[in-house]
Amino acid sequence: METLHVDLAGRSYPIWIGPGLLEDQARWRALIRGRHVLVVSNTTVAPLYLDRVAKGLEGLRWSSFLLDDGETHKTFANVGKVLEALGALGATRDACVVALGGGVVGDLAGFAAACWMRGIDFIQMPTTLLAMVDSSVGGKTGVNLPVGKNLAGAFHQPRAVVADIDLLHTLPQREYRAGLAEIVKGAAIGDPAFFAWLETHADELAARETAPLIEAIARKCAYKAGVVSRDETEQGERALLNLGHTFGHAIETAGNYSELLHGEAVAVGMVLAARLSERLAMSTAEDTARLVALLRRLGLPTETSRQYPASQLVESMRLDKKNSAGMLRLILWRGIGKAEIVSGVADEDVLGVLRPD
Repeated sequence: METLHVDLAGRSYPIWIGPGLLEDQARWRALIRGRHVLVVSNTTVAPLYLDRVAKGLEGLRWSSFLLDDGETHKTFANVGKVLEALGALGATRDACVVALGGGVVGDLAGFAAACWMRGIDFIQMPTTLLAMVDSSVGGKTGVNLPVGKNLAGAFHQPRAVVADIDLLHTLPQREYRAGLAEIVKGAAIGDPAFFAWLETHADELAARETAPLIEAIARKCAYKAGVVSRDETEQGERALLNLGHTFGHAIETAGNYSELLHGEAVAVGMVLAARLSERLAMSTAEDTARLVALLRRLGLPTETSRQYPASQLVESMRLDKKNSAGMLRLILWRGIGKAEIVSGVADEDVLGVLRPD
């Protein structure tokens, strides 16, 4: 097992990565301070793993709330239902929400925990690779709106992240590959040596080999934990973690959150960011080619199957939380491992990569 820490003074917490962690109830049960627990999961995950979590909740007053599966269910309406479930449970300020699921469950459950009595504990138990390496770490919670992804939310750190890699055995191949995109993203942002390591081990990772998978998860989580510790609320460095997200979120919104998985949209978004960097003479075609080749080896898309109107995507990108004064502010790069924040990007340059000749 790998143990990492997100260092936030009095709100620091561990990230545990390894097999058999759901069954290691003594480890995570010790973090539950009160007697009320609400497990938030979905209709796909709960039949597989809820019983394992329930064994660790014996003697407590607990219940569960299940979402339907999918990004389209990350809504305010479902936050309201989780809050109603906490009320029915009689949850007090020392209650705990356990998020058992992927990024949708973790984001929504964490947001509900932030709202109940102005903030109660929650524990992340991610069941997808993408959630293990990205959304479960760092305390970003929230829901989608029709006009854009994750536009309503709060920073609310978990008590722990319990990343049991045994849960990945039941993960569909497409979901698994989507998680690999977030691992690539971390290396592309700030770790060229890790990017080269991924190129060397791409076939093993695609085949889900345990040892390289644990190493990849740990390296990505360690990188993100360091960034979060230095910039919890995204005032500077943490914004770099959004490489590919401004493009990707716009594509997800245009597709009504149903065409691409989040990790797939991030993969496409990273390629668009690399091509825009190349257009602005910040990086080379060789950098873009290496990124495209690695993503394809991992079975990820590098372009959308549908051509959305470029003007629609740009308007969606204007709602990105990184923008200010109506100016596009994007995460681009000066080659692999050298991401940076670029303000005032001209619409014509963005449209140029969205409407390739």
